[in-house]
Amino acid sequence: MSTIQIAVFVTITALIAFATYMHCRGKLGEGHQSEKDYFLASGGLKWYFIAGSITLTNLSTDQLIGMNGNQMALLAWWEFAAVAGLLILTFVFLPVYYKNNCTTTTELLQKKYNDKNIRALISVLFLFGNLFIFLPAILYGGSLFLLSMVGLDTGLENLLIVAVVLAIVGACYAIFGGLRAVAVSDTYSGVLILGLALLVVFLALQAIDFDLTGIPADRLTLIGSNDSPIPWHTLLTGMIFIQTFYWSTNQTITQRAMAAPNIKEAQKGVLTAAGIRLLIVPAIVVIPGIVSYKLYGDVGDAAYGRIVGDVLPLWLSGAFAAALAAAVLTTFNSILNASAALYVCDIHEAYVDRPTSVAKLSAIVSIAMSVLALLLVPFFASQESLINTVQELYGLLSMPILSAFVVCLLFKNVKAGAAMIGVVTGVAFYGFWSMVWEPAHYIHGMAVTLLLSILTALVMNKLAYGETPVFALGGADTQGEASPEAA
Repeated sequence: MSTIQIAVFVTITALIAFATYMHCRGKLGEGHQSEKDYFLASGGLKWYFIAGSITLTNLSTDQLIGMNGNQMALLAWWEFAAVAGLLILTFVFLPVYYKNNCTTTTELLQKKYNDKNIRALISVLFLFGNLFIFLPAILYGGSLFLLSMVGLDTGLENLLIVAVVLAIVGACYAIFGGLRAVAVSDTYSGVLILGLALLVVFLALQAIDFDLTGIPADRLTLIGSNDSPIPWHTLLTGMIFIQTFYWSTNQTITQRAMAAPNIKEAQKGVLTAAGIRLLIVPAIVVIPGIVSYKLYGDVGDAAYGRIVGDVLPLWLSGAFAAALAAAVLTTFNSILNASAALYVCDIHEAYVDRPTSVAKLSAIVSIAMSVLALLLVPFFASQESLINTVQELYGLLSMPILSAFVVCLLFKNVKAGAAMIGVVTGVAFYGFWSMVWEPAHYIHGMAVTLLLSILTALVMNKLAYGETPVFALGGADTQGEASPEAA
């Protein structure tokens, strides 16, 4: 890495940190006394910070590196489908979260089922996904990009060194700033990375004279064959459920939308994020990868870092490295902050005690998860495709979790125990489908898993609890006062 690249990288990184500090400096001490303050920024996020934070929390290395690493247009479907997921969050889930005054998405489950155990179970599944899938994947992808872009060896030793630095800095944001600092840094970084990513698209196409001839048709089509990463028929089954889960029930995403002063401000932010997802993101996550196939051949996850290093002028490559590092950091610290919220609010307070310091307990959780995530980086370094591995693994948790939300929103008179049986059944079934049986694509498996989990919950509610589920849009009414057992 040249002196110019290093200077630009350090300067931009420092400016983002300083701007974040200046925006949050009067709100970093007193505001950490309660869960609402620390995890929901005291309900003070404006729509533009919500839009920026949602966009950059998702747009990190698993998207830029993983999707471009497939080197085909087909992966854009993840982003097109995400727009539908954001619309479902805006008009279906956000009104419910705000009506029930939720700090975490899982709090809704406790209020609907009047049981703290289902809230804890779903939180544990979320925490497992964050710890074993998302955090190490983000550290690996970010480290790979930075090393690839500057032409350094991408061996495991170098990957781990960079990953350690990213984890330390990202944890500091989450620990010392809470959600407010995370969201503000997300937004500043997001403006930079979206602008530079669009510039990369233009310069990459310019490098091949805007001529895509010679690239195989299967790299350019949006209609996936049966053996492609996204067969066309999966768009009709599990894809929409994946997006509903990710955008509407995943604490890491919805936490931003739940931190607005009111639901109108929240909806404005989410709709802005949907517009960015539709108009900007698809191009930046597939076009550079397609161009890199023409320039370098099938180079996999190293494609994006390599083409960025080649098409950007020296000083701008330093700026892009800073922007991508910021994306890694903000996604990493967003997941840490959401994970701390889940542990503190859903597990520690329910089964241990109310903490004397929310910030201190959150810091302990964040540090522990950062260390464990670093230990899993070698596993992701051994995978053929980062994005496909992440999506497939998360099916173990996503559809079973979504089933608990669907049941409580569509039915009343369903016991929490029945819903939990459905969740556990779904985890076991998807594991068998994807790792042993493999009768069809894993996205189809997700749709089947969701339906099985819901059906199991409804049947077990009748067989084990003697209660007949009643269809009622909106589900059971929230209990005004939770029972001692539920609290």
